[in-house]
Formats: sequence, structure tokens, C-alpha cells
Amino acid sequence: MATTQRGGRERVPPHPDIRTISLQQVLEALVDPVRRLIVSELYSAPDALSCGTIELPVSKSTATHHFHVLREAGLIRQYYMGTSRMNALRRDEFEESFPGLLGALMARADWA
Repeated sequence: MATTQRGGRERVPPHPDIRTISLQQVLEALVDPVRRLIVSELYSAPDALSCGTIELPVSKSTATHHFHVLREAGLIRQYYMGTSRMNALRRDEFEESFPGLLGALMARADWA
């Protein structure tokens, strides 16, 4: 994972250990349609996406909040590439803790 450094510290926001995340936290994070849209975009993307490449029907500050909620729920990993904050679904880790959940949710036609 490529990250930049500032003052000797990596610019990577903190991420929770997926083993400490409850199913309730995940479902609460996914109740919002904007967050479901973000997860859906990341699920179908072959690589990480920057925040700005996901078209959202909310302001930039509200989008930042939604990305934060998803990160805290263990669904996404964020890191910087240059000045862009990149987002990737923690698919493998998530599948290990909640087998089949993401696939089942993505299979729903009314998901996003």
C-alpha cells in the first residue's frame, strides 16, 4: 500500500481490527443509502477509488462523514496516494469475519 509521510508519520487514518466489529455495527453503517452506494461502487471496482471519483448526491463534508462511518464499521480501508484519499473495500478481511454477507447484499437488485 503506497502512503506518503509527513514528519516521519504515515498518513493513514486509523482502522479498527475487523475482529472487534459487530454485525450490528456493519448493518447500522449500511442502513444509509449513500453508504450503500459507496460500498457498491467499491465492490465493483477492480482497484481502490479516490473519494472524488465516486459520484455522490451529497456535499463533500457529508461524503467525508459517510466514508468515516464505513471505515469505523470496518468495511473500507483508506490511505493516501499523493494528495488523494483512496478507498478500498476490506473484502477479504470482511469475508473472513462475515462469510457471504457482502455477496448476499450485492445480489439484491434494490441494494443501492
